[in-house]
Amino acid sequence: MTVALMWEARAADGRGDELLAWARAQVLAGEPVRRESFRAPQDRVLVLTWWDTSYDADLPEIPEPAPELVTRPVHRWRFESVGLG
Repeated sequence: MTVALMWEARAADGRGDELLAWARAQVLAGEPVRRESFRAPQDRVLVLTWWDTSYDADLPEIPEPAPELVTRPVHRWRFESVGLG
């Protein structure tokens, strides 16, 4: 089974590049099958990691950044793949 973890944060004004660099520099305790980072308007940063494991497995996650770097707590979701298409 493939499980995807989603981590999304909104940077403080003008700090989007800094938040993106911070998120990309985070080292996880395990190695995901795939890891990809995204950015969006309003200094939003999204990181997706894919894992070959069960839905309820204990997986390493990117931590919360320093409070002054973000405008709100990080949003996190876990998804189970249902295939392509």
